[in-house]
Amino acid sequence: MNENRGFRSWYYFRMGWGTYFAFIFAAINTLVVTYYLAIERVPALLTIFPNFLYYVLIISSIGVPLLIIVGYIHYKRTLAFKSEIDIVVESNPYQRRNIVNIHLILESIMQTNQLLLKLSKNEKLSEMEIGEINSKIAEISKFVNSRTFKNSSDMEYVQKSVQDV
Repeated sequence: MNENRGFRSWYYFRMGWGTYFAFIFAAINTLVVTYYLAIERVPALLTIFPNFLYYVLIISSIGVPLLIIVGYIHYKRTLAFKSEIDIVVESNPYQRRNIVNIHLILESIMQTNQLLLKLSKNEKLSEMEIGEINSKIAEISKFVNSRTFKNSSDMEYVQKSVQDV
């Protein structure tokens, strides 16, 4: 962790700047510039916005709900957010690893539950079922032992198994 301190600080700086400071600064800048360069120079608009405070209140009361709607549409009604997440998965090996691990865990739990149900009914496992279990264990073990954060094993698994779901 200590060897990454500079990059971690750079990341935190960009998050603070981009998420908070630049957003607030841009909003204030837009309001000031539009009011003093546009509204003040047009007498008809001065009747709607008699001073800067009214301008901020009116624009905020319209703008904030409008931007909430645009954000909602971005996340819920378009493919834009899905595309962003696809890019994160493609470019972030840790995110990819989490997705693959969760998929493997769920697959294993489902198979274990099926076996437990069968055993709870006092049914014996057939040789074929035992073979399938051993085969699955070997397959998962081979996959887990061969993958690294640098090779493309997790990405190939995501593309093959998870994205089709």
